[in-house]
Amino acid sequence: MKTIPLGETGMECSRLAYGCWRVTGVINHPPIDDEHKKKGEEAIAAAYEAGYTLFDLADIYSDGLVEEVFGHTLKEIPDMRENILITTKCGILKKGNPEKEAPYRYDLSSKHILRSCEASLKRMGIDCIDLYQLHRPDYLMEPEEIASAFEELKKGGKAREFGVSNFTVDQLDHLQSACPMKLVCNQIEISLIHHDALNNGSLDHHRRNNITPLAWSPLAQGKLGSTYPISLRKPNHSQEQALRDALQIAARLEECSRTAVALAWLLRHPAGIVPIVGSTNPEHIRDATKAVDLQLSREEWYRLMEAAAGEPLP
Repeated sequence: MKTIPLGETGMECSRLAYGCWRVTGVINHPPIDDEHKKKGEEAIAAAYEAGYTLFDLADIYSDGLVEEVFGHTLKEIPDMRENILITTKCGILKKGNPEKEAPYRYDLSSKHILRSCEASLKRMGIDCIDLYQLHRPDYLMEPEEIASAFEELKKGGKAREFGVSNFTVDQLDHLQSACPMKLVCNQIEISLIHHDALNNGSLDHHRRNNITPLAWSPLAQGKLGSTYPISLRKPNHSQEQALRDALQIAARLEECSRTAVALAWLLRHPAGIVPIVGSTNPEHIRDATKAVDLQLSREEWYRLMEAAAGEPLP
C-alpha cells in the first residue's frame, strides 16, 4: 500500500490505518470466547497482509481486551512489530472505575497518563508505543501537566511520538504551546456524512502545521458502503439515499465498491487525511485498499460533495 508521512516525525504510515475497536466482537471485558478471539486475530492479520502499517487502538476498547488480542497477534506473526506503527489512546474512564460511585469522565492528569501507558504496554507485550494519543479533551486538563507526562514517557522510551483525538483547533494549540515536542496528529470524525471539518478550519489548520488528520468513522459507521435499505423513518433518508446513489454511480464508473469511493473522497483532500478502516471482515478490509489507487477527478469529488451537502454549493 502507498504511504504518507506521519506529521513531521520522519515516519511513514500506510495511506489507510486499521482501527481495532471492534476486533473482539464485544464492547466490555469480559467475556470473550475463543471464536471471537480467533476472528479478531484473523482481522488484524488480514489488515497486516493487505498492507496496513498503522494500527489504531485505545485502552478503553473492550476494557483493554483489544490491546490484549492485538498483543497476542503480534506474537503469532513473525516480524510484524518491526513493520508497523502502533497507536493507542488514553484518557477515558468508564462509570464505576475504580470506585463504584465514580462517574464516566475524562482524565488527562499526569498520573493517569503514565499509569495508562504502562498498562497498555503490558497488555500488548511491547516496550514502546509509536504514537500515544489523548482520546478526548479533559475539561480540567492542564497543558503543562500533560507535557510533563509526555516528556517522562519519551525519555523513558515508553512512547516515541504524541498526538490527540477529538481536540478542537484551540485545544490543540493550547496543548502544543506547553509541549516541547511537536504533536503529530489529531483524530477527528470526518466522512461524506460528517464533513464539518471541511468548513470549520480544522483541516486547514492541520495542513498548515503539518499535523496528520486521522479520520475515525470515515464510512459513517458503515452507512456509506452498506447494502441495507435506508429506513424511511429517518428524517434525512432522502439525502442519505441521494448520497448513496451518487456513490454508486461513481463506483460503477471506477469499477469498485462504494466503500472504496467514499474512502478515496477523503484521500483526495490535500490535508493528507488517513482514514481509519474498522471492518473486521477480511474481504472488506482488503476491498478498502482499492481506494488508495483511486484518484477521483475534481468533478467527481465535487459531485459527491454536493450530494453530501444535500443542496447545491453556494
